[in-house]
Amino acid sequence: MKQFGGNILFLDRSDINTDEIIPAKYLTEIDKISLKPYCLEDLKLDGFDPKKDLIDKSVIITRANFGCGSSREHAVWALEVNGINTVVAENFARIFRQNMYNCGLLAIELPRDSINLIFNKYKNTNSRLYVDLDNFIIKIENNNYNDSFKFYLNPFDLELIKYGGWVEYADKKY
Repeated sequence: MKQFGGNILFLDRSDINTDEIIPAKYLTEIDKISLKPYCLEDLKLDGFDPKKDLIDKSVIITRANFGCGSSREHAVWALEVNGINTVVAENFARIFRQNMYNCGLLAIELPRDSINLIFNKYKNTNSRLYVDLDNFIIKIENNNYNDSFKFYLNPFDLELIKYGGWVEYADKKY
């Protein structure tokens, strides 16, 4: 099973849409790896530079409605080829969240109060997230703090994630 967690990229904004995750002009690319250099290039956040800030990150923590916009799977692929395996948000656009699970990536929803606490304590620090899928707990830590949060996944989405995505799940089950 894939390992989840790692160094955190904080994107302190709600409503980050799929065009900001991967601009539509790159949707003609025919393989995932071709999307890698363009991930988050249209995301406008003060001080954010995707060419530098995505390096060595495997977790995104953000605000509400992540992945809104279109239903394109390319947005999830762009995250995946950049090493992102987990996104934590208050909530996700429904189709985007399911595309995450279908691709074997972890989408974790936490209440607004928990997201606020995380940003207040950990933003602008070198922080790491650990995932315990068996107990549905994430742990966030840096040199000064550590906090744990419970989350929920339905059994089918958990299976998709554990198998590595829909295709791998179908290969094993059918």
